Amino acid sequence: MAKKIDDETIEYIGILSKLELSEEERQQAGTDMGKMLDYIDKMQELDTEGVEPISHIFRMENVFREDVVTNADAGEQMLVNAPRQKDNMFVVPPTF
Repeated sequence: MAKKIDDETIEYIGILSKLELSEEERQQAGTDMGKMLDYIDKMQELDTEGVEPISHIFRMENVFREDVVTNADAGEQMLVNAPRQKDNMFVVPPTF
């Protein structure tokens, strides 16, 4: 086991997570956390020489179209059906 998870650590994690653990749950949590640390130690043994680090398993490419304004001169068309307008803008009731 990489590092023994002691009762004090389990208690501290319980406080941080706002969990009230029974004695049995504390023992099980300690066992589970120990297994996790063992697995992390095992992962440290892997040879990663020449492997490029990645932040995501999928390629991160922008698949969206270029943001181009296509209706810049359509202000008057948008206001045609407005119930009220003033200075080429919509007039809406106050919200507060």
